[in-house]
Amino acid sequence: MSILTLFVVIPALMLLGLWLSKSLNQVRGVMVAGASCLLALSVWLTIYFVQQRAAGNTDVMLLTASTPWFKPLNIAYSVGVDGISVVMLLLSSIIVFTGTFASWRLQPLTKEYFLWFTLLSTGVYGFFICTDLFTMFMFYEVALIPMYLLIGVWGSGNKEYAAMKLTLMLMGGSALLIIGILGIYYFSGHTTMNVNAIAAMNNIPVEIQKIFFPFIFIGFGVLGAMFPFHTWSPDGHASAPTAVSMLHAGVLMKLGGYGCFRVAMYLLPDAANELAWIFLILTTISVVYGAFSACVQTDLKYINAYSSVSHCGLVLFALLMMTKTSCTGAILQMLSHGLMTALFFALIGMIYGRTHTRDIRYLDGLMKIMPFLAVGYVIAGLANLGLPGFSGFIAEMTIFVGSFENGDMFHRVCTIIACTSIVITAVYILRVVGKILYGEVKNPHFLELTDASWDERVAVICLIACVAGLGLFPLWASNVISDAVGPILANIL
Repeated sequence: MSILTLFVVIPALMLLGLWLSKSLNQVRGVMVAGASCLLALSVWLTIYFVQQRAAGNTDVMLLTASTPWFKPLNIAYSVGVDGISVVMLLLSSIIVFTGTFASWRLQPLTKEYFLWFTLLSTGVYGFFICTDLFTMFMFYEVALIPMYLLIGVWGSGNKEYAAMKLTLMLMGGSALLIIGILGIYYFSGHTTMNVNAIAAMNNIPVEIQKIFFPFIFIGFGVLGAMFPFHTWSPDGHASAPTAVSMLHAGVLMKLGGYGCFRVAMYLLPDAANELAWIFLILTTISVVYGAFSACVQTDLKYINAYSSVSHCGLVLFALLMMTKTSCTGAILQMLSHGLMTALFFALIGMIYGRTHTRDIRYLDGLMKIMPFLAVGYVIAGLANLGLPGFSGFIAEMTIFVGSFENGDMFHRVCTIIACTSIVITAVYILRVVGKILYGEVKNPHFLELTDASWDERVAVICLIACVAGLGLFPLWASNVISDAVGPILANIL
């Protein structure tokens, strides 16, 4: 058994421990212990992977293992990681760990909430470690299904509508995915479901690729909030509880970009080259439309949700540019945005828990009342708009430089249009920071509010450290990702 299986076994043990827990302290203890083990495992995996590459190990995937579990369709539990998987597992572990502390005081039904939260994280981990198409799809569904209950039961606002809309749209995307996956399996010779084995054969006719590429790319693109399939995202984010928003925007949406690159583009390379221009137009719209939409929102969660549409659109945009630099930037953006948006949603949830409003028209002077949370919000905002020294700058500059490497007019015009999102992002971030944090406190009730508690400080400090750490020391992540991007791009181009 590969050590990677621990990423599924530990959450399974957490589910058992939560089910047996009799008190709130036991529930919290199980979550902290499990999340800490997952974080430690992902850190060890990252160090191990870097050491293996430094020692000259050039295998495309490390720690591979395969166990057949449905031979008639050649379905196997196959696992393995490359640089992209490693950083995504690290991101997932950080979000689960900080999300645990962000949900420390959640009421009611705390035990049930953490059960569904852990099941969601199980699907995320399983998706990133698997190399078998059907098993990946199975974990993908495990990650999506708990969202309905997490939003519908523990959410706020129009939560039933948001939960149903999210579920229906993502299930629609899943229907497209299963058609595409079965098409790839059948037309590649129906001998294996392993992603790397199918890519190595590269025997799917171009005409067939053109049929199934849109199924796969749109299926994953729905989760990546690609225009015009993004409408579930703002409603889902706005209604979800804090830690679910963190995991949803920070990790779950990254499954979309990961799947588009690992499955759609890698396994259907000829169609990717011929049809990329269509999706490049849609993702360019996503980047600019999401940023403009954030400018006119008054709800803090909706602002961050539309910001996520813009930033996740930038991931797909960079992947479709198909240069090594842009694709490396896309994965860096997945990592950076996951940390930034988790920090944003954590802070918004903490502010809402005190003020009972997310409407920026009724928030002011928070810097005087809760300086820790306010400073955290400023840092998150500066990272989001791409200030040098934070992760957002590294990711976005890598994307735009890599995208501009394409010498034709079409790609360069799309790049210039996408670059305008930097200015638009600065507009809505600075507007919100100035409105809610500075000025006089007009609501006398706010003067009675308290600053962050110890559990909230743990979550915020960890995320700020990661955002700043990636911004100041990005080379290790860039090298790990670039080594993994190379073989995939070689197959596409």
